Amino acid sequence: MSEIVYNRIALLRAERGVTRRQLADALGVHYQTIGYLERGEYSPSLHLALRIAEHFEVPVEVVFSTTPFPRIGERSA
Repeated sequence: MSEIVYNRIALLRAERGVTRRQLADALGVHYQTIGYLERGEYSPSLHLALRIAEHFEVPVEVVFSTTPFPRIGERSA
């Protein structure tokens, strides 16, 4: 069983014009942590995942998933 956590952090940042450093500062983490999260090199704690979702004002399921998100423009079956 894979323990990969997929995320849309980069997409949400781009939509809102937020840099990695700005997001990191808002969350109280190092800006490199945001990069590690976006690349899937690090899985967030539940607390951090909830804080990221809260920051973007979306449900945590919008930001994180255990299955890959569909690519933009793809239709789900």
